[in-house]
Amino acid sequence: MANKLKIISLGGLNEIGKNMTVYEYGDDMIVVDCGMGFPDEEMYGVDIVIPDITYLVKNKDKIRGIFLTHGHEDHIGAVPYVAKEINAPIYATKLTAGLIQLKLEEHKILDSTKLVKVAAGDTVKAGCFKVELIHVNHSIADAVSFAIRTPVGTVVHTGDFKIDTTPIDGGMIDLVRFGELGKKGVLALLMDSTNVERPGYSVSESVVGKSFESLFKDCDRRIIVTTFASNVHRIRQIIDTAAHYGRKVGITGRSMENIMRVSTELGYMAVPKGTIVDMAQLKKLPKDKVCIITTGSQGEEMSALYRMAFSGHKQVEITSGDRVIISASAIPGNEKTVSRVINELFRKGAEVIYDRHSELHVSGHAYQGELQMMMALIKPKFFIPVHGEHRHLRIHAALAQKMGIEPRNIVVSDIGKVIELTSRSAKFNGTVPAGRVLVDGSGVGDVGSVVLRDRKHLAQDGMLVVVVSLDGDDGSLISGPDIITRGFIYVKESEELMEELRSEVLAALNECDRKNITDWATIKGMIKNRLSGYLYKHTKRSPMILPVIMEV
Repeated sequence: MANKLKIISLGGLNEIGKNMTVYEYGDDMIVVDCGMGFPDEEMYGVDIVIPDITYLVKNKDKIRGIFLTHGHEDHIGAVPYVAKEINAPIYATKLTAGLIQLKLEEHKILDSTKLVKVAAGDTVKAGCFKVELIHVNHSIADAVSFAIRTPVGTVVHTGDFKIDTTPIDGGMIDLVRFGELGKKGVLALLMDSTNVERPGYSVSESVVGKSFESLFKDCDRRIIVTTFASNVHRIRQIIDTAAHYGRKVGITGRSMENIMRVSTELGYMAVPKGTIVDMAQLKKLPKDKVCIITTGSQGEEMSALYRMAFSGHKQVEITSGDRVIISASAIPGNEKTVSRVINELFRKGAEVIYDRHSELHVSGHAYQGELQMMMALIKPKFFIPVHGEHRHLRIHAALAQKMGIEPRNIVVSDIGKVIELTSRSAKFNGTVPAGRVLVDGSGVGDVGSVVLRDRKHLAQDGMLVVVVSLDGDDGSLISGPDIITRGFIYVKESEELMEELRSEVLAALNECDRKNITDWATIKGMIKNRLSGYLYKHTKRSPMILPVIMEV
């Protein structure tokens, strides 16, 4: 019996971010994208979220390559963590490879990782797969889609894209090539669902440049602009506009400095000579000759704009003589942090111009009209919506049905589900391990649900530690109980409650003595149970209780 093509998403379905898709046929596997996600508000202390790659590690000898569509964090953020576990070549376009190189250097694995630079138009052979790179438009340079030739047919994996007829650089999306593939026959299409709720067509990036023109012209204030660090075309438009109006440009924020270095070295950023100066030099210039490009468009606490807003930046202090332009829209979930920064900037007297007032940001993802155009060009037999929450996938499936794709040929999947494709059928067949791995500092995966539950408990109700010293021979009380609280109540203001709690601990110890209980784990359990019952009855709170017994 002939092998079937397996398509398995390990991330990017029923969620925004951590995109990762596995294609498997026989003894060959390739991985498309290797992204990270951001922690939600209940993941206390967690830095980033990456896909569970248990299945990849188990089959690492089958992996013939990791192929990356573009350089955004939700598509490349997990690369260093995966590269430590899997020794497979990583294929990426020039700018994407430059950004990955920074990550690999930071993790000290650059020398042990095979990073291969490829370009739109290239075809890479990886086992039984042939992967063709096709140029697309997105909010970062060097983005590509993949046409993956497999033994059962061609699969098109779009990655993130839009149709921009007047792009800043790199030319328009290669619609001709998608049309040619459609004429030859495409078995399946996996397409970006991020903006499927928006009717019509997305706006060109060049429109933002016109907004900058109007905001820089005749402005006698210092101009501070924040945007996504990865949007090279946007940054280039800001620099060009600043140079046109005789302003010197300072760059602040680690990720912004990194992208400037990489994009300039690789030729994606042609900066007019003498325009960019050191941040320290800007203080000597009149305000109407200064432009600062900064990180912080999402209100991130450690970002340069946040530090400026809350008077924590070493070189920039916001004043009433500033115009702050926020050239980005808030990612869902970040609205509160962005609003907080905007409010603080207003409080400092700055003029703040953001998305609601002007065309300062355009999306890098296709709207409904563009998605329909791609379906019409590619004419897939099977359609698999990817990159979106569940509502996005369902709306995209309905859109595909409108375009004439048979309902039984539309597959709405979930992470870990195995889709089996033949030239005539598409069906689910089992699952593989999938989910979230939490990265906290240098620890990968060591923060699990139990640790998160404890952190949530501590954040909501605080902690109470009970220390008693017992005689090692007969178990009698030598000293204590001492009670220490954190995040529960302030001890000095609640002496009466503290005395009551000490009495409860002594009562628990007396009960243990009466029942001749000498096992310390049992004694701790009885102290904990007695205190938790008392505290909930009298305070309606349930702090974390940690009994500590010291043997003397």
